[in-house]
This record gives sequence, structure tokens and C-alpha cells, in this order.
Amino acid sequence: MISIGRWSAFAGVVILSLVAVAGACIAIYMAWLFHDMPNAAELVDYHPPTATRVYAWDGTLIGEYSTERRIYVPYDQIPSRLSLAFLAAEDHNFFSHGGVDVSGVSRAMLKDVFNILQGRRPEGGSTITQQVAKNVLLTNEATIGRKLKEAILATRLEQALTKRQILELYLNEIWLGHDSYGVGAAAYNYFGKSISDLTLAECAFLAALPKGPDNYNPTRHKAAAIARRNAILQLMVADGWAKPAEAQAAMREDIVIQPPQRAKYHDADYFVEEVRQQAIAKLGPKVNAGGYYVRTTLDPRLQTAARIALMDGLETYDRRHGWRGAWGRIAIEPGWQQAALQHSPPSERRKWQVAVVEEASGGAVRVKLAADGSEGDLVREDVAWAKAGKGLTVGDLVFVEPAETGGLRLRQVPQVNGAMVAIDPNDGRVLAMVGGYSFSLSNFNRATQAWRQPGSSFKPFVYATALQNGFTPASVVLDAPITLPGYNGQAWSPENYERKFLGPLIFRRGLELSLNTMTVRIAQQVGMAKIRDNAIKFGVVKDMAPVLAMALGAGETTPFKITAAYSAFVNGGRRINPHVIELVEDRDGKSIYRADQRDCRGCDRDFTGDFGPTFAAAGQQVVDPITAYQIATMLEGVVQRGTAFQARVLGRPVGGKTGTTNDFRSAWFIGFTPQIVVGTFVGFDDNRSLGHGETGAVAAVPIFIEFMQEALKGLPVMDLKSPPGTVFAQVGPNREAFQPGTEPHYAPAPASIAAPLPPIGGAPAPQNPAETQPKAVRPSKPEDTSGLY
Repeated sequence: MISIGRWSAFAGVVILSLVAVAGACIAIYMAWLFHDMPNAAELVDYHPPTATRVYAWDGTLIGEYSTERRIYVPYDQIPSRLSLAFLAAEDHNFFSHGGVDVSGVSRAMLKDVFNILQGRRPEGGSTITQQVAKNVLLTNEATIGRKLKEAILATRLEQALTKRQILELYLNEIWLGHDSYGVGAAAYNYFGKSISDLTLAECAFLAALPKGPDNYNPTRHKAAAIARRNAILQLMVADGWAKPAEAQAAMREDIVIQPPQRAKYHDADYFVEEVRQQAIAKLGPKVNAGGYYVRTTLDPRLQTAARIALMDGLETYDRRHGWRGAWGRIAIEPGWQQAALQHSPPSERRKWQVAVVEEASGGAVRVKLAADGSEGDLVREDVAWAKAGKGLTVGDLVFVEPAETGGLRLRQVPQVNGAMVAIDPNDGRVLAMVGGYSFSLSNFNRATQAWRQPGSSFKPFVYATALQNGFTPASVVLDAPITLPGYNGQAWSPENYERKFLGPLIFRRGLELSLNTMTVRIAQQVGMAKIRDNAIKFGVVKDMAPVLAMALGAGETTPFKITAAYSAFVNGGRRINPHVIELVEDRDGKSIYRADQRDCRGCDRDFTGDFGPTFAAAGQQVVDPITAYQIATMLEGVVQRGTAFQARVLGRPVGGKTGTTNDFRSAWFIGFTPQIVVGTFVGFDDNRSLGHGETGAVAAVPIFIEFMQEALKGLPVMDLKSPPGTVFAQVGPNREAFQPGTEPHYAPAPASIAAPLPPIGGAPAPQNPAETQPKAVRPSKPEDTSGLY
């Protein structure tokens, strides 16, 4: 029989063994639990993801890039009543505990017994410090292990950071719903305010949200939101952080919120996306969460004007080519409105509405609006337009817009597309950029990504190269049929648009009238290798084959590139750097990128008022200033006497060049004044024909005119300035600019103009200078010009 003492000894050994095993298991568990414990000291330099905000040059907020919508607010800029509201709601002992509130944990454990019995999630009783540890360093899993880590990290956080730093992190990190991380974004998104403008009631409402933003969303759960807000106001009174009277007044307030706020300027979607792509290329993907301040070159007034002009122009083109029919059909029965509203008009056309054709008979069409069920008649002009196309029948779904004179206008989304770019020629700032008809329909940026043949808008670079290689404004070139060896041994015979030939003409007329045969003869004599090199130097193309067809714009470029290249004709021959980003600063206000890298001469001196700092001209000199001026004045002739004569309506010196490609696939106009260069492009994305007669003068120039009528408001009328050393001489009716020593030295009488160079391209030079004037030859253009001049 075993004695009691031996049983006791045996039991003691077993118990000690179990304790040892349990201790070892706990040690192993703790070692496993804490082997990847984050370092609380890392939060000293922690910066939560913050939205990068993009501004126009005048300070207008035009865009945001973010993974988490957050506006970081330093502690000393957070109103005390907002901080106190959160402390009352979440941790009123925050400034007295060491990271873990023992009394709070005890209360939470008691509640959690009932929560678990009822199948609810445990509350946890976490302090604000513990919540920071969980939100920043840990996961959101509801386990004992995570709670242990949270408590230990909270204690370490209290040692690494001050109470103010912890509270600042919490108020900027916390998810508050409504697309808002932190109190700064929440104040803006819920109430459209800065946090400094929040009322006591609004502060208490925001403090109610950490418990569950969806549970207290006033749109869906207003009663619960008000009850929770009022409970927090009572807690603030109990803690002495709010006066009873003001708390009672706050409790009587309603909770009125707004939709989540984004940048309110919506005309620059293509521009803002281009900024984002360039920012990522310069700074990396951290742009989307780095909290950068980005100042761009955008002029909001010009951007809006560019968007409107391009959309109007594309719709005008579309209307010329007829009504294509309704975009949908539906039975007019209960619930049709909801189905119809699934298809919305372009977001940029804010007045367009979805409607269904209710009656269509004779010359009248009545429609019902899907949004509110109201009815209206289409204006007769649009009814006739629709009947000339595919017509309208009952049940057709269409877009309509209120007419200024009453009734409704029938609207159609164009299939054609286009782009517009406006650049300051002196420093390369992109003032406006529209990459298509509607960003909401297609975010493909045709301004920067559409590689298309520029057609005759390339010709100024041919003529500039010629002026650098022996030609002068007084040169005479033959406009006549020409046949050259072509691809695969086939003959190539370029023709003028109107298939007419004007004989020997003065140099500038080839550019003004966009004469192909004359341009090919010039390119043949100059050499396509030189023209190619110049096109690359100007930035029109990266490379192109040195074949004569390229002189007529058979290569490919983008509206952005060719518009920037034209700047050199306006600014004295400098290739500028076209840019959309002016300045980038990090979250601390440190400049990390600046587009203008020029040295400021005199900026290190004390300012006395006797002189100011000076800068070198922006850009690289790519062509002689006089040559640039010669081309610019000839391009002014394109508007005064040539293919862009409609732009004379602007009533000031304007230059530019039209462009139309084979089969009318693309229409261009690149125009300018001394203050701005504007490129306009129209074409289908699949490169099909725009239709016979849809030239640059017809499709693109009107868009340019509409834009410039707004863009030039308030700008002084300016003439191009001739560079130092320019020599002027009369050539027929024109006062032409010459390089010194190249000007003609004969009497400037029309009947005695001699060609300094013989006609190019196979025609012998006439013996009598007067014979250079063809007889009875008139170009079929609106202006009264003929022959040599």
C-alpha cells in the first residue's frame, strides 16, 4: 500500500511538470507571438498616406491623387473642441494613462461577456494609443494575441512619442467613412469645411464615427447618428469640456451632410491625368500617397474655353454629317425611367438629359424626360434634321437640352474626336489641354498619344529649312505639275488640293496657299535629309524617312509635339520645353522639382530698386531668329490671304497653318499670336475619312477661332517683333524681312520684280522679269490675289 506521502510527492512532481510544460508552452507561444512585433519607435517618423493635391497656376484645386483620402492636419491646427470630442467618445483618460486604461479594459471585459453570449463582436476597450498601435502597426483581427501585442505596443508608444504626437497620429489616421481618412478630410467631405470652421455639433458627430461610420451615416441612419452625437455632447459636459447651454443648443441641430467632395473644377480631366503620369515618371508611384503639392501651368479660364470650343466644333462637324438615330429604345411602361437613366450623357455636357420619344407625327416630336417625367417638344429645326437622317419613332431614347428660345434641342454624341493644346511660346507652359470630346467616354489623350500625319501643317518646317539653305522671301518657285520616282518604282505626281497650278510664284505664296507641287520642288532642291534633321531639331518628330512625301506631312507627330514646335517661329527660334508641371513640394513644403532650371542672375544681391534679377531666355536656339520671324510673317499671310482666311475675324495679327491629310483623314490648324500658340486636331480614332471637303480650314479653323475669341479677351494687341539686324525690302505688295545681304536690289515695281533665284523644278528662268507674272491665272480662293504674289 502506497503511503499518502508518496502520493503527495508524486502529485507534486506531476504538478511541477505540468507547470514547467505550461511555462514552456507559454514561452514558446510568446516567442512566436512577438517574433515579428513591430518597432514602436518607427512611428516617430511615420507619415500616413496623404492625397497629392494638384493646383492650377492661379491656385484652383483641379485634382487629387490618393490611395486614402486624407488631409493631414498638425496637432496645433486641430481645434481643441474637436480633440476633446474624440477624447470624450473614445478615451477620456487619455492624458493620464500609460497606454492601457486598466479600468476601461475591466469595463470592456464585462461587456464582452454579454457580447460573446449574444454572438456579437467583442468591443475590446482599446485606448486611443492602442488604436494607433492597431491601425498603424497591426491588423484588425479580433484575437487574444493581437490584443496582447496591442497592449505592449501601446506601452512602448507612450515611451517613444508624446501624448500630442499620439493624438495627432490618431486624428489623422482614423477611418471616418464617406471617403475620409482623418478629421481634415472628414470635415471637408461631410460638411465642405475646414476643421477650424466646424461647430460643436459637427465635432461631436465626427467623434461618433470611429465606432462604425456606416452605422452612423446620417443618410441611412440619421436617428442613430443624432443619438450617438448627443451622447458624446453629454459626455463632454460631464467631463467639463463643454458648457451645458452650448451642448443643449448643439443637440437641437440637425445633421446635414453633402456628397464626398472632390476637386470642383471638372474641365481639366485630360490635363490632370497627364500631370499624374508625368509626376509618376519623375517621382515614382509614391505620388499617389505622398501628400505632394503640385502646381501646374494650367489656366482654368483657357482650359474651360478649350473644352467648350473643341466639343462645340466636334458636334458641329457631327451635325453636318446627319442624325445617326437614337442610342436606344425602350417600352414606355412603369419603371422605364430607371432603365433609361442607366445610360447617361457625357459628364461634360451638364445640361443634357435622357428622354424618350413619346409622340412623333408630322413635323412635331414630343419627348418625356427620364429624370422628372416632364414633357417638351423638340424645336422644328432639329425635327427636320432628324427626319433627314434616320428619323425618330416612339420609344426612341435620345439626349436633349433646353433651348434658349424654348423647347428642347436634340443632341447627339459625336463619333469623331480631336484634341486642342494651348502653349505659351516663350516659356513652354501648357495653358490648356483637351485630349478628346469627353474624358468620361474615353480617357485616351489624343493631344499627347495620337500619332497622326500632320499634312500641310508640316510645311513651315520645309520652308524654314529652305530659308536656311539659299532661298529668300524673294525667291520664285514654279507651281506646276511634277512627276517623280515613287515607291516600288511607281511614278509619284503630287497635286494641289484644287488640282490647279499657278505657275511661277513668290516664295511665301507656296505657304499661304498650301501648294503641294511648289513645296515638293523646294524640298527637292534643299534635300530631305536637311528637312528631316530640322524637323527633329524643332521637336516635331523623333525621326522620319528622308523622302519627298514627308515634305507634305506624311510622317507622324502628335498635336502636343507640333504645337510646341511652332513656338520657335514665335519666340525667336528657340525650342522650348512644353511642360504641365511647374513646381512640386513635399508634405513639409520642400521643393523637390521645378520645371524652370534657369539661373537667376542677380538674385543673390540685395534688392535696391535700381535693378532686378534677370533670366536667360528659355529654350535652346534651333533656328536663326530672323528665319523664325520670316516664317512667322508668312504664316500671318496664311490668315490674311490664304487657307485660314476665316481667322481674320479675330481682328488682330494672327498666324497659322492648316493641314489636311490624304482622303481627309485628319484636319489640323496650328495658329498663334505673340502670346499663345494653339494646336487643333480633328479626326476619327480609327483614322477613317472625315468626308470629302473636311479640310483643316473647314473642320479645325472654326474651333481655333471660337477658342481664341475667349482666350484673347483682355490681352493687348501685339505684333511680332523683328529681331535685331533684320533688313526689310518691298517684294511686290509685301514688305518682306531678309537676312542682311540677301535682300533684292531692284526697284520695287510690280512689273519689274526679278527672281533672285531661277524658278525651281525644271522651268527655265524667264528672260524678262515681267514674264514671271502669269497671265489670267487666279487661285479659286476668297481673297483677290493672283500670280506671282
